[in-house]
Amino acid sequence: MSSTATGHRNSMSWFQIFKYSVYCLLAFNAVLFFIEDWNASAHLFADGLSLSQLIEGYAASIDTTSWVILLLIFELETWVISDEKLKGGLKWGLTAIKLLCYLVIAYAVYGYVSKYVVVHAFEPTVIKDLCSQALNLSFMTDLDEFETLTTANCANIASTEMFYQLPNAAILTDADALRSAQWLALIDVVNASDWLLVVVILSIDVWLQMKGKLTGGILKITTSIKAVLYLILLVCAIFWGFDGDFLDFWDAFLWIVAFAFIELNLFEWHAESEGEHTVLGDSMKVHH
Repeated sequence: MSSTATGHRNSMSWFQIFKYSVYCLLAFNAVLFFIEDWNASAHLFADGLSLSQLIEGYAASIDTTSWVILLLIFELETWVISDEKLKGGLKWGLTAIKLLCYLVIAYAVYGYVSKYVVVHAFEPTVIKDLCSQALNLSFMTDLDEFETLTTANCANIASTEMFYQLPNAAILTDADALRSAQWLALIDVVNASDWLLVVVILSIDVWLQMKGKLTGGILKITTSIKAVLYLILLVCAIFWGFDGDFLDFWDAFLWIVAFAFIELNLFEWHAESEGEHTVLGDSMKVHH
């Protein structure tokens, strides 16, 4: 990295302020997802949440927290830390943290799959009148959204003759809410799996760049693959915008913007390295 590039990276422009503001918003979203998971788990795991069920109850908050940490490491690798310092113990330390994040994220994907299985486990119930059965029952209005049934709200929550109940749980829902929850659970699985592929490819790009082996041809191939994956993520975000809640849409949008910054960092890092190699090659020719 040239001294000019180092000075540019150390300066704080309005673009940098905007970028880090997006990162802060994503960190705040992790707190919001924790609150959402906490409220949902009170209904899904009314008898208590075991350690083995932690990822099922808190998949979104665990996933988001791991992603925030991973995002910051990518920012350090691709923008903040110079090539001269990105080696030795620091390099291996960041790699170890990334590997831990990958494990947690992969485990979170399992959590989303588990939730997908849960929302497909609802069965038709003989209960026809919610108000006569309101005591100690919860009603799922959408994925991760529940209302405790009371004599005051039972008549207004759902007007249908067919209800569905989660086996061995005091949770009811109707056909419309169940269908919506199942679609949203599927989108969660697709979105989480897609992001996992994105970071695997991005990690390969960063590793090749640190080794000086990221050629323009390889970068074009990986960028094309990631473009398709980002398009799928955008479709997921649009789906949440229409059928999910605002937090899911807003979080998905911010993540796409955040990783667009990382991609820009990578392109500039690669361009700087290519420029330095060109200058070095020219100087050697002149010397010869």
